Amino acid sequence: MGVEIYAVGGYNEVGKNMTAVKVDDEVIIFDMGLHLPNYIRLTEEEGEDVLFVSADDLKHANAIPNDDLIADLRKRVKAIIPTHAHLDHIGAVPYLADKYNAPILATPYTCAVLKAILKDEKIKIKNQIKTLSPNSVHKISENITVEFVNVTHSTPQVVMVALHTKYGVVLYANDFKFDNHPVLGKKPNYDALKRLGKKGILVMIVDSLYGYSASKTPSENVAREMLRDVMLGVDSKGKAVIVTTFSSHLARLKSIIEFGKQMNRKVILLGRSLRKYVGAGEEINLVNFSKDAEIAGYSKQIKKKLKQIQAKGVHKYLLVVTGHQGEPKSTLSKMVKGAFDFKFKPEDHVIFSCAIIPNEINKANRAELESKLKHLGVRIFSDIHVSGHAAREDLRDFVNLTKPKNIIPAHAEKPGVDGMIELCQEMGYKKEKNVFFVKNGQRIKIK
Repeated sequence: MGVEIYAVGGYNEVGKNMTAVKVDDEVIIFDMGLHLPNYIRLTEEEGEDVLFVSADDLKHANAIPNDDLIADLRKRVKAIIPTHAHLDHIGAVPYLADKYNAPILATPYTCAVLKAILKDEKIKIKNQIKTLSPNSVHKISENITVEFVNVTHSTPQVVMVALHTKYGVVLYANDFKFDNHPVLGKKPNYDALKRLGKKGILVMIVDSLYGYSASKTPSENVAREMLRDVMLGVDSKGKAVIVTTFSSHLARLKSIIEFGKQMNRKVILLGRSLRKYVGAGEEINLVNFSKDAEIAGYSKQIKKKLKQIQAKGVHKYLLVVTGHQGEPKSTLSKMVKGAFDFKFKPEDHVIFSCAIIPNEINKANRAELESKLKHLGVRIFSDIHVSGHAAREDLRDFVNLTKPKNIIPAHAEKPGVDGMIELCQEMGYKKEKNVFFVKNGQRIKIK
């Protein structure tokens, strides 16, 4: 009896997030995510037209969590709760959720994205998908109540999840930043975090990606001003202007579209994932980008649209495309390789409003893409971006605000985990007594 944490995935790496929390005889699962580099590697090998990959293939490729750790707990699972709409948190739901006779509980935007993925991949799951708004409370059972605490990140309607139990609060805090001036949505609910701290947080599982970085993560407004400088402050007369960013980053897309209009250019969004994430946002009336931009999602539509754009003059358009990590199947990569009939000219502008996600496959893909762009004489504007993850000084503020009794770093490789543990030790926590280094496949009983 008591509280046990099962580290299914996301404790050795960035991605593949999945945690089970056992409270007496009941279990709540947080997140079911993909490991994106391994997923991309596998689906590249399978070919461009493959939509469905089996769960066994994905597990063998280490692209989804290995939930054998909780095989004996399956009948006890009461809810599956993805914290937000990023694929490293919801991407494995289509492949794993069916094993559990439990509803999926998430914010409206996360639910809309999940439904879009299931539709796109032609996958059906038996789980009921229920929406719970940020800052709402829902009773799971007689002994467990869940609370969604609004926070900011790089996609809308992200929450920390507080499980209220008789032993205290279990606070699951993957992923977040503290943005007091968000471009889209509300700022973090500090009052709720303070209240939870006063009530008593038994254990906090926390995003430690930048636990080593002695800084505070800047507001999305900073990225907006960086974009303004590049899009409105650099002469692009007569040139093609192409921007690529995270398709799920609706706040960033909002700024890009607004500046595109100020440039007196017609805004066109090109790419399947852009259609998916923007469509989900429009479905729940979170954004209405369609009034200011056209969206073409599939290859045939994109080919047709690019042909029209070149006939009418590329200088009349702002193109927002997929491919910020240099993914070989993305719109930007196909434009550069000639798979789409688009002619780059010297001093055309390509703006990467993103950072390179630090793994070998992304680094290689981006290096190859940028090399080809440079060969074409294109002007490249990189790193027009701020992160969606808390840095070390944000994490210090978070711990001071919530005062958890125990802390488990997550969502990080060793440098981030080590940095978070060092920070906790600075603040009076003791390693392996109340701040724990946990690996995938381990479980820990919280006393």
